[in-house]
Amino acid sequence: MNKTPETTSVNPKLLEILVCPLTKNTLTYDAEAQELISEKAKLAYPIRDGIPIMLIEEARQLE
Repeated sequence: MNKTPETTSVNPKLLEILVCPLTKNTLTYDAEAQELISEKAKLAYPIRDGIPIMLIEEARQLE
């Protein structure tokens, strides 16, 4: 069964404790893009199958 962003969600408790591995600042959840955003680092960490991928080398650089 394929999961779409609408059916995949991240545990809210997990979101409360996750921080950017680079800056140690809090992250913003972008449900539509399925990413966790670090404003300070200008990085977007992907969420795959409901699991945040918190590796700097996996993050997408923001404009």
